Amino acid sequence: MDDNILEMRHITKTFAGVAALQDVSLTVRRGEIHAVCGENGAGKSTLMKVLSGVHPAGSYDGEIVVDGAPVHVRSIRDSERLGVVIIHQELALVPHLSIAENIFLGNEVRGRGGLIDWHRANADAATLLASVGLRENPVTPVVQLGVGKQQLVEIAKALSKKVRLLILDEPTAALNDVDSAHLLDLLRRLRERGITCIMISHKLNEITAIADTITVIRDGRTVDRLDVAAGGVTQERIIRAMVGRDLTSFYPDRVSAPGAEVLRVEDWSVRHPTQDRLVVDGVGLSVRAGEVVGIAGLMGAGRTELAMSVFGRSYGRDVTGRLFVHGRQVQARTVAEAIRNGIAYATEDRKRYGLNLIEDIRRNVSAAALDRLARLGWVDDNEEIRVAEASRRDLNIKSSSVMAVVGKLSGGNQQKVVLSKWLFTDPDVLILDEPTRGIDVGAKYEIYTIVNRLVAAGKAVVLISSELPELLGMCDRIYTLAAGRITGEVPVGAATQEGLMQLMAKDKDRVG
Repeated sequence: MDDNILEMRHITKTFAGVAALQDVSLTVRRGEIHAVCGENGAGKSTLMKVLSGVHPAGSYDGEIVVDGAPVHVRSIRDSERLGVVIIHQELALVPHLSIAENIFLGNEVRGRGGLIDWHRANADAATLLASVGLRENPVTPVVQLGVGKQQLVEIAKALSKKVRLLILDEPTAALNDVDSAHLLDLLRRLRERGITCIMISHKLNEITAIADTITVIRDGRTVDRLDVAAGGVTQERIIRAMVGRDLTSFYPDRVSAPGAEVLRVEDWSVRHPTQDRLVVDGVGLSVRAGEVVGIAGLMGAGRTELAMSVFGRSYGRDVTGRLFVHGRQVQARTVAEAIRNGIAYATEDRKRYGLNLIEDIRRNVSAAALDRLARLGWVDDNEEIRVAEASRRDLNIKSSSVMAVVGKLSGGNQQKVVLSKWLFTDPDVLILDEPTRGIDVGAKYEIYTIVNRLVAAGKAVVLISSELPELLGMCDRIYTLAAGRITGEVPVGAATQEGLMQLMAKDKDRVG
């Protein structure tokens, strides 16, 4: 049998006359983990949608060969019959259905008379869950699971379809380090079982640790193919292929010169919106002008809950504590009050909370500060366009114009639109929650450069990140959070990943 399970030959795909893929070829060996890398908008996801039937045969030029034979994939059903299953970055699970119901949705286990055999479905689901290392009752609603466990349910669902080629699009983007490591171990076990995996990821450390072969796509073209076993594959080499140039450093240089205190939070506590427990417990922190302060913590530590509650109490109930801006105690009981007091918050979930995906760049940029553009109650359209164009230029947002729909931009450019929206409010303190999640290394560097420009202009920045190297590379000080409490405050010069992890795990089992 041919060593190659898949060949995609000379694939070209256009949208409205714009080429998303140009003569792309991809060869995947049987039983390997094959990584596909590239900047946001390079064409990685489009290529996988061609393979999985989201973009059907006839809508692109080129040929797909599976097991040595040409195939015409006209739908997702067609690809699944071939044993090709894709797991998208936005998980396709129904929250209020059980794990078993999700696993067999559209592929139900039926008994006599065509009725669903729930006993066998739950038993089969339990077997599949065990195979991916998930110890959950199959009747548990998916909504009760964390993102890491939901990823495992998706893989169990793929296994139920007799998958031979599993495609994972940014599988660890929303996972913490522990869940990411668990998922990568599972992929290694699947490889041992003979299941081939294609993994799209921006996390180059994970790719170099797990991949057998790496294909790099840039601007819709295949630019490099790397055999990891042959040696010489480094993150720097992958980056050079991805962006077409060397990055001398992952983080731009910055001279730290903190000034006067801008934000101080004292004895801040927040209760869960529906459960009787504290998710933020007596937190105190401060940020100065020209300073980047990091917040590190494991999943569930309360980082986002803290940020959202400070930003106009947009999370939780029974919020108590004191908030000071430039030494003056302020009330920020609503988002509008928070904005008026110079506080801005860029959410970790840009697609759900940060952007209006069906609107254009212009409308998104102006959304948080329309009063700045209003004359006698009417928005000045020309001024709105001018502001958006300035943001597009200053933040290097890649689009045809400010009238481009935000939902069609790459992840990195969407994130720049989120930043543009909050920069237009002219905040004194900007809280950035996972600002580089799901974006490529080139776009990350641009985001870091924007942050440095802000602090150079005297702004105060709070940076929440699950990536410890990012915090160490960008921050002046780092607070660690565990079970809703501050467990440490470390100047970056004295901080290490190991030391931060110890502080992040401190009292992690404490319940408020």
